[in-house]
Amino acid sequence: MYKTLFVTFALLVPVVAPAATIEIDVNGLVCAFCAQGIEKKLRAFPATDDVVVSLEKKLVAVATKPDTDIADDEIRHALTDAGYAVKAIHREDETLDQVRARLQTKR
Repeated sequence: MYKTLFVTFALLVPVVAPAATIEIDVNGLVCAFCAQGIEKKLRAFPATDDVVVSLEKKLVAVATKPDTDIADDEIRHALTDAGYAVKAIHREDETLDQVRARLQTKR
């Protein structure tokens, strides 16, 4: 009986999978030095797998390691402490390679 209840409960609990990428719109991103600084800040998170920074679009995309996530507040805090204004944080189901391709085609 307990086994049946556990299986039933496990099926009812929604599984929340982290997004494939976290995209951040950033003000103050104007030079390659800025891009390097932001990349270094975001790579310091243990959950970070890879980072893409687009100076042209003022966009930063972070891929997280499987089954991990970085809270929006943590991202916002890290970037504002580094002197950047975070306009928006949104999560996408695209891979980082797809984000790179999208950024290349929008030029």
